Amino acid sequence: MQVVGTLAWGFCLGLLLGCAALGSPESNKERNLYNRLFDNYDKSQWPVQRTDEVLQVFLKLTLTNLISLNAKEETLTTNVWIAQQWVDYRLNFTKEEYDKELRVPADHVWLPDIVLENNIDGNFEVAYSANVLISPGGEMYWQPPAIFRSSCPIEVTFFPFDWQNCSLIFRSKTHNAREVELQYGLNDTTFMPVEEVIIEDFTENGEWALIYRPARRVLAPIAGLEAPGFSEIHYFLIIQRKPLFYIINIIVPCVLISSLVVLVYFLPAQAGGQKCTVSISVLLAQTVFLFLIAQKVPATSLSVPLIGKYLLFVMTVATLIVTNCVVVLNISLRSPSTHLLSPRLKRLFLKILPHYLGSTIGPADEEFQGAPCPRRSLSLLVKAEEYILKKARSEVLFEHQGQRHGLQRVPDYDGLDVQMTTMLYKNLSSLAPEIKECVDACNFISKSTKEQNSDGAEMENWMLIGQMIDKLCFWLAILLFTIGTLAIFFMGHLNTVPEDPFPSQ
Repeated sequence: MQVVGTLAWGFCLGLLLGCAALGSPESNKERNLYNRLFDNYDKSQWPVQRTDEVLQVFLKLTLTNLISLNAKEETLTTNVWIAQQWVDYRLNFTKEEYDKELRVPADHVWLPDIVLENNIDGNFEVAYSANVLISPGGEMYWQPPAIFRSSCPIEVTFFPFDWQNCSLIFRSKTHNAREVELQYGLNDTTFMPVEEVIIEDFTENGEWALIYRPARRVLAPIAGLEAPGFSEIHYFLIIQRKPLFYIINIIVPCVLISSLVVLVYFLPAQAGGQKCTVSISVLLAQTVFLFLIAQKVPATSLSVPLIGKYLLFVMTVATLIVTNCVVVLNISLRSPSTHLLSPRLKRLFLKILPHYLGSTIGPADEEFQGAPCPRRSLSLLVKAEEYILKKARSEVLFEHQGQRHGLQRVPDYDGLDVQMTTMLYKNLSSLAPEIKECVDACNFISKSTKEQNSDGAEMENWMLIGQMIDKLCFWLAILLFTIGTLAIFFMGHLNTVPEDPFPSQ
């Protein structure tokens, strides 16, 4: 019994091994077809029957992800699938031989060597070498994935409201236009040429919006040679920047900080040091923003970014305000001993300009400046009466108390005639030398007081002129700042992608 069991197990094992060796009919057909097709197949040979024949390669590009656009390095990183179709007559078979697609490794067949011409890292190969599908009739289909880093010239004129035109240029690395001609791939349903980048599986980018994606067939000549050149297909990616990030993190803080510079006009005209401190602080803050912008855009002298123009504009305004603060401080601290205030200048800044700026200057100062100071000579006349009339001082005081309480009529000293004044002067000169010294001292004090009052009024006029200049410059700065801000950023708003990016083609 043991011998019979061992023989039975051996027979079953042999049967299984035999079936495994024979395989299914489909696998046998695929193996036999593969052996027939690749028997004496040379993958380095150009797959044409005649030397004057041009092999057509159909190309379709599918964009799955726009990874990044490094504006500083002018590099575009994309994730794509490159579908390539051509016919290899040496790998021709019929549906009777095998009615499915034959899958073979890419390194076993001839490839058209389609590469990205404008790559920036020198990596011309695809990321993964997928299998090649061979259909009946020798139709070859190969769709490898790739991550490309291509060059993309950046136009920074309207940054951050800019749009860029980046291109992916494909051509055969080894075959010219007389050997390999690139054509648009056909749509799977309509069989029409696909003259654009396919974005069926595209993932949206947070910084860039894909606006247009056209394609163009180009025959690129070889420089310095009469050869036919290379057949190329240019795929254009016209993308527009989403500016929300830059508006929130750069533009709004920049505008708010810049608006602080006009607040210096609310400080007094004499506070020139504080005004300059505020203006220079804003100027330094704008310099920091300008440095940050320089880190985001390429180092080019062809154009200046829009945000850079705005920062330069604000820095210019801040510099003018600092200059204005110094000039106003110089005007506000002037005095009659150093500068003479002309009537024309006084009329312009103290009468005409306040009327248009909505300011008023009190008339009390002008009346005080124009009216002469009253001379307090009553005490001097009282002392003169004491000496001249030989009256006791108490008697004179009681007389003037009566006058003060309305009991007696007050003499009108201002109505003294010339004869009484002359007589008084002679008596004072002859009878009391002390009175002369007293009169001279009083005259000196009166003159000094009048000069001080006049100088104070003149200095106050200079200070008022400085305030009027400050107010005038405040409204000019507001107007300049508003118009400049709106004009510069309105230029960015008008920078939109044209509806037809290639009108001449």
